Amino acid sequence: MLLGFATWTLLLMVIGIGTYRWAMIFRGAAELTSFPGDVPHGSVAYRRLVRAHANCLENLPVFAVIVLIGAVTGLHPPGTDALAATTLGARIVQSSVHMLFTERNATVAVRFSFFLVQAAAMMVMGALLAQAAATT
Repeated sequence: MLLGFATWTLLLMVIGIGTYRWAMIFRGAAELTSFPGDVPHGSVAYRRLVRAHANCLENLPVFAVIVLIGAVTGLHPPGTDALAATTLGARIVQSSVHMLFTERNATVAVRFSFFLVQAAAMMVMGALLAQAAATT
């Protein structure tokens, strides 16, 4: 699941952001320096894609720590695989909604709901690992 989360994050960057930027550069519509990180640029859809990628980058380290603690310690409490899959699935849905639908109260509510699913799944995974470590 960790590899899947990292792969999803890379796909957003390479296929989404990279394709847009290189297409602009090769068409002569932009320079290499036309994409400063601290200045909004591109279409609204492109900016949503950039934000979806940033959301992945913000959450990937937390997910990685939880998954890697289980791997390093050899702890594998029941339910953690399903919670990890839930986290990845909810991340993909959240990113997809972010990219594909315009910003409205309903779409923000859907995105936030899938974020909450991820946060809850990661918290439960962490709690299960802590409990398993305490009983070992």
